[in-house]
Amino acid sequence: MPLKRRRRRQRFPGLLIAAACLLGSGCHPAEDNKLGAVQRSGELVVLTRNSPTTYYEGPDGPTGFEYDLTHAFAEHLGVGLRMKTVDRFADILPMIVHGQADLAAAGLTVTALRTEQVRFTPHYQIIRQQVVHHAKTAPPADVKGLIGRHIEVLAGSSYLERLEQLKEKHPRLSWITVGNMETEELLLQVQEGLTEITISDSNIVAISRQFSPDLRIAFDLGEPEKLAWAFTPGEDDSLFQEAARFIETMRASGGLDHLIERHYGAASRFNPINIAAFLQKIETDLPRLKPVFEEAARRYLLDWRLLAAMSYQESYWDPNAVSPTGVRGIMMLTETTAQHLGISDRLDMRQSVHGGSAYLRSLMDRVPARIPEPDRTWMALAAYNVGINHLEDARIITQAQGADPDKWNDLKERLPLLAKAAWYTKTKHGYARGYEPVRLVNRVRTYYEVLKKNDNDSRERHNSDVLRLKAPAL
Repeated sequence: MPLKRRRRRQRFPGLLIAAACLLGSGCHPAEDNKLGAVQRSGELVVLTRNSPTTYYEGPDGPTGFEYDLTHAFAEHLGVGLRMKTVDRFADILPMIVHGQADLAAAGLTVTALRTEQVRFTPHYQIIRQQVVHHAKTAPPADVKGLIGRHIEVLAGSSYLERLEQLKEKHPRLSWITVGNMETEELLLQVQEGLTEITISDSNIVAISRQFSPDLRIAFDLGEPEKLAWAFTPGEDDSLFQEAARFIETMRASGGLDHLIERHYGAASRFNPINIAAFLQKIETDLPRLKPVFEEAARRYLLDWRLLAAMSYQESYWDPNAVSPTGVRGIMMLTETTAQHLGISDRLDMRQSVHGGSAYLRSLMDRVPARIPEPDRTWMALAAYNVGINHLEDARIITQAQGADPDKWNDLKERLPLLAKAAWYTKTKHGYARGYEPVRLVNRVRTYYEVLKKNDNDSRERHNSDVLRLKAPAL
């Protein structure tokens, strides 16, 4: 939805950064040590993964749990932030051991084996490993139930460590190790029926299930585990100690809880379409909303029924809708978008509708003019969700595959590739939940068609009533 930021602004004033002055040594450049070197360089280099739980380019700019947390740490240090992504998860620890970044923030589980290689900060999140299967696949009841099943897990992961431990007790347990994709993609493979079972951290499952409704959790594998930042081992622990103090202060201030809620607290907005509920809303809510949609449609040269369909998909026509991710109002605008458009109150229905309409119009103007309707509108809607940059990445992939990047039917087949490492690692803007805008457009189109039919039926009824009134008496 939101507009791309030119500069990253502070997202959590008072919560994530409030503790900065309490941490002491991080407020001023230190002597000739690692902390001082980072502060003098003006840049904190963070090794991470390009994924929805760590770091990716969203419609509103860089985002992800690890991005927001390390960005807060960089601001505390008074330096900029540079995220350095890896192509393979298994490369993270070797790279941090050899000092190729200041720290690794990549959703790393603290394990005994890893602790022998790197230094971990105090944890910032507790997760569980979970056995995941498709809804139509018989769930294994326990570890014994995994024997003989087709299991794929990420190379270099803590899941692999856990399976190797379990194999000592269950020798017939077997699995396939995959190194060329992320856990998120393995979960998508399960959703698509291409993989029977995988293992994932619970935070990754929580995000993935929002957009892969057929994923099911069979059981937790082992005890809860901790996620933490990893540092290069060595005698100079100045930056490590500063990070440890930062994490602990964030925990005490409530900043960590706020950040976790922001990224993991939202329920899926992609509930199954309930046409009966929508038709009821047309009768009860649309009459008071319609004049606002019509006003915005005239101003921005749009179809009011399209705006109404969009807003229903975004908020179910609730002007007071608020998401833990920070979007609000009937058009679910981000704070950044609202500020760019001069909107002072996102919960004001008229302001929200006009803001969403203005943003959609701006996206339609950025989609190449040669693209005919309705494809141009569907592409603008997709960009409203995923961002214009990711849309362009998908169009490039579409063209590279010999399909037509100006046709929505061709483009929608390639947008989901932005969630697959084999493809997003080759794009300019990296990972995106490319399947999400496809689902959004499908739903908006459904609501749009219902609204058009309802509008046409209303006109026919009106015309029929007028004719009856004008008919001469016999």
